[in-house]
Amino acid sequence: MTGTLPLDLLAPDAVADPYPLLAWLREEQPVVWSDAQRAYLVLRHDDLTAALQDPRLSSDRVRPIYENKLTPEQREQRAPTYDLLEHWMVFNDPPNHTRLRKLVRAAFTPKAVRQLAPRITEIVDELLDELAAQNTAAEIDLITEFSYLIPAAVIAELMGVPRADVEKFKAWSDAVMVIVFGVAREPGVLDAAQRGLVELRDYLADLARHYREHPADNLISDLAAAVDRDDRLTLDEIVSTCVLLLFGGHETTTNLIGNGSRALIRHPEQRARFLAHPDEVGNAIEELLRYDGPSKLEVRRCVETFALRGTTIPAESQVYLLQAAANRDPEAFADPDRLDLARTDGRHVGFGHGIHYCLGAPIARLEGTIALERLHRRFPTMAEGTTEPVWHPTLVSRGMSSFPVVLEPST
Repeated sequence: MTGTLPLDLLAPDAVADPYPLLAWLREEQPVVWSDAQRAYLVLRHDDLTAALQDPRLSSDRVRPIYENKLTPEQREQRAPTYDLLEHWMVFNDPPNHTRLRKLVRAAFTPKAVRQLAPRITEIVDELLDELAAQNTAAEIDLITEFSYLIPAAVIAELMGVPRADVEKFKAWSDAVMVIVFGVAREPGVLDAAQRGLVELRDYLADLARHYREHPADNLISDLAAAVDRDDRLTLDEIVSTCVLLLFGGHETTTNLIGNGSRALIRHPEQRARFLAHPDEVGNAIEELLRYDGPSKLEVRRCVETFALRGTTIPAESQVYLLQAAANRDPEAFADPDRLDLARTDGRHVGFGHGIHYCLGAPIARLEGTIALERLHRRFPTMAEGTTEPVWHPTLVSRGMSSFPVVLEPST
């Protein structure tokens, strides 16, 4: 079935709650061209998982824009951004993607991730103590005062960044978000974001040089030491990978904690189950990722014309693979709009699928598990505030920039 979509995925109602629109599209036009987004949308679970493994849909989507759609002046202006993004494995296809992932994966062994748990717990408990010291019956912002603060501290320590520089990492992560998500169209804002990206690049390059000469127990040292036969990561690849991990880990974990908390608050019977069954918390996190996960879609570039469900997708078209729609597909999940922490049909695609499955997923799961379990155990009656949450107006991510809550409502 072919057709056009007059509705905008970035319209305020769709940003605040995309699921009604996605459900209608999934049923009526599961593969459809969007005039507003200038892209083809793919919404069903089976189509999406197949598409994420289809070589006709390429992750190499930054280089064609930089080389073919920018003027020489624009290319010169945006060169620092491109020089970093071209090494991100999420923007590469095999064989380069395979090479980068194999080298980087050596630093993300299950043992290495498990060893982070004690320090993540300390960071979470320190933040909870600060919240408890406030007026817990007053409205606070769960994003800026809790969930936003955890991943930057964790990834900074993981990389070997001095604690005094963690605040810089938060600002730099915001700069990367502006560039990658395109949330700001004003040239001045983009220029400022690129300056932040260059500062981050230079900082990490100095740190990488230091740890190459003086290895320590941290991620940058592990990346510098990673070897596959005679192959190593270059300095530029180490720096670009660290920028990707900072951004991806920060955005994903912040949204997982925020969205997960909102879902638990709005489903008190499920929150009670979450607290009563600590042995099932891992399964609960998977359901929270499915129900309202931190990622709405993945972007691909079509490199060869092909048809899907009767819709022809021309070469060089942009394709949006809508994880948020696939994760509520009734063909894949029973009663998909219901939050059920006991659910066992957990084939969600919140972290992607196939060769580009999120490399940092184990860390995000660990951070989210510790943060959500300890937050809701500490404040089991936490409730939404009177002020509405503010959602990021972005296509790719699903998260809030502000989520007012009352930790201990007065009775």
